[in-house]
Amino acid sequence: MLKKYRLPIITVFAVLFIDQCIKLYIKANYPIGEVHRFFDWCRITFTENPGMAWGLEFGGDYGKIALSLFRVAAVFAGAFYIKKIVNDGEHKGFIICVSLILAGALGNILDSAFYGLAFGPSSEYDVAAFMPEGGGYAGFLQGHVVDMFYFPIYEGNFPEWFPIWGGEHFEFFNAIFNFADMAISFGVGIILVFQGIFFKTKTSTSDKSVIAEETNSESSSD
Repeated sequence: MLKKYRLPIITVFAVLFIDQCIKLYIKANYPIGEVHRFFDWCRITFTENPGMAWGLEFGGDYGKIALSLFRVAAVFAGAFYIKKIVNDGEHKGFIICVSLILAGALGNILDSAFYGLAFGPSSEYDVAAFMPEGGGYAGFLQGHVVDMFYFPIYEGNFPEWFPIWGGEHFEFFNAIFNFADMAISFGVGIILVFQGIFFKTKTSTSDKSVIAEETNSESSSD
């Protein structure tokens, strides 16, 4: 039974394993702030995201719980969708990409669900304690997502004549993200780039079925 779903299961568990190993190591061993600077454009910088992407927050504690519940619902919907596309015989590349997106979402949900219970707070000066006596820094589904990859490929200033931001400093790319985010972005990006290949197979198969049915009908009438 599960053999049919081996590809998405392996993909999801591989992403989760790598993602959580990285996050647990960073959270348990480093304070908030830069961990390693390999190059000016390639750094490991430990930070925590309390809400949505890009550090946005949503309605305080209740908003955080609502957002987490929405993510959980989306993961269940994604799991059912993967079951459907496997049963429909969709392209294996498409199945892998959807599995990457699901795994990335699930990886960030685990942070939100359990890290607040398992760890004390991290700061610029202190490493988070694991299972502290006074309890963790947040309740169930209220924890922060651990981010660490930082690639500021280019830093500079906008020209003075540039509208609105003229003369201001900017960085490209200034987002700090994690392995789960990479899995989501990679999955979405590959689908966009190769959508012609992924969905062409489905169309071709359908066309062949229609042609076969028409041929059989013509043969029967003869």
